Amino acid sequence: MIEVQNLVKWYGPTLAVDDLTFSIPEGQIVGVLGPNGAGKSTTLRMLTGFIPPSSGRAVVAGLDVTQSAQARADIGYQPENTPLYSEMRVEEYLQYRGKLMQMDRGSRTKRIDLVCDRCGLTQSRRRLIGQLSKGNRQRVGLAQALLHDPKVLILDEPTSGLDPNQVTHVRELIRELRGKHTIILSTHILPEVEKTADRVLIIAGGRIVAEGTPDELRHSVSSAVRVLFEVKAAADAVQRVVGQIPDIASVETSMHDGWCRAVVAPRDSQDVREQLGQLLLTNGWPVREMRHEGGSLEEFFIQITADQEQARGETAA
Repeated sequence: MIEVQNLVKWYGPTLAVDDLTFSIPEGQIVGVLGPNGAGKSTTLRMLTGFIPPSSGRAVVAGLDVTQSAQARADIGYQPENTPLYSEMRVEEYLQYRGKLMQMDRGSRTKRIDLVCDRCGLTQSRRRLIGQLSKGNRQRVGLAQALLHDPKVLILDEPTSGLDPNQVTHVRELIRELRGKHTIILSTHILPEVEKTADRVLIIAGGRIVAEGTPDELRHSVSSAVRVLFEVKAAADAVQRVVGQIPDIASVETSMHDGWCRAVVAPRDSQDVREQLGQLLLTNGWPVREMRHEGGSLEEFFIQITADQEQARGETAA
């Protein structure tokens, strides 16, 4: 559905996007992550045809977005700060957007009813946009992106300004759209990507530095798997005894109200809970808690972007 080939964007002497190439099959939800200034928003604007690339191509449904009006019509776009007309009512604005998309009156009426319902705007559709909260203006931005039932949805920070209940509603809506639309979701909220995206692209320095499913990226974090437990014992004794297990790389301990909290990092992501349980039982230490933690997408994001920044610094030097 989406093909990006060697996409490059220069702003004067500044290289914002550096030779991006990726493809997204029909119906997939792809999350785009990256630090500020990584080139995410520039990439999305090129995909929508809002700005032209310096070189390379962005193709939607087989059509180049810089050359085909039909390709641009197949895209619904919600920028981070959707430009809205504050003096218009929500329904009037959506009617106006529908006319721009050359939708006939009957189609506009049906779709406006649908998107207002799905985006939680039914009670606000006759209010002035200027009187809405930031969260409800974000909803209007999402509604206008969905209005013409596009093949592709490009959402830039769609939950910015929403309260937790609204965020949950938008996440559920995005999940409902899986398979019906191809969706690119750019966000700084990592749990949002973990809960909604089929695949993740991480961009740093204008390049893709990692991609895969959320599970694949989590499992790529070095030393991310660990076991946490609390026992009624001295910290030095726990350090000495637990550190003797061959499959354990490190043990960190601290004392809290007479209980020793330990964080155990196994070698090669081994599951050492059975060995630990037997050891704690043998020593007669009361156990208050034990849990196994895998790597998080946040840890992977921090690690991969830090590595990229270090590499760029070494290249500049």
